Amino acid sequence: MTESTDHTETQNIKSLATFGGGCFWCTEAMFQSIQGVISVTSGYSGGNSTDPSYNEVCSGATGHAEVIQIEYDPQIISYENLLRVHLGSHDPTTLNRQGADHGTQYRSIILVRSQEENQIAEEIIQEYSSTIEQPIVTEIKDFEVFYSAEDNHQNYYAENSNASYCEAVISPKLSKFRATYSHLLR
Repeated sequence: MTESTDHTETQNIKSLATFGGGCFWCTEAMFQSIQGVISVTSGYSGGNSTDPSYNEVCSGATGHAEVIQIEYDPQIISYENLLRVHLGSHDPTTLNRQGADHGTQYRSIILVRSQEENQIAEEIIQEYSSTIEQPIVTEIKDFEVFYSAEDNHQNYYAENSNASYCEAVISPKLSKFRATYSHLLR
């Protein structure tokens, strides 16, 4: 007689979201602190060149934006809430600019992987636009490919929090972010 045991394992569901909202050092630091976010990778997407470098993207010639790719557990944080954080943590009303950073690489962008994500992004933009006065210029574009940024751009704030850019720009943004989204933080 053979004994049978059910070894059903709990399977973690993981999803990806890719957003650009200015400098990826800032957005990476914010999203890393959210419950349900498994990992955040800084990189490039939305352009037309293959495997670009940071310097090439900064030139504006590649068409890529500085983005973050978020791996998350949708059972803990929804795509909708990630979008709300994305729109609320940068200025989605400025074209190709975030603060002192300007150029197409700093544009506000949501890269969608399905028609459903596209519809959700449009709905969240509409929802958010009712809370502000200026029109939102965030681009919604079909996701094609993500290129991971060089190693020195990964985990930038965590490894360089005493650098002058981090102290002057990222730290104040993080403080505001933490106050606004405290209910979503780890």
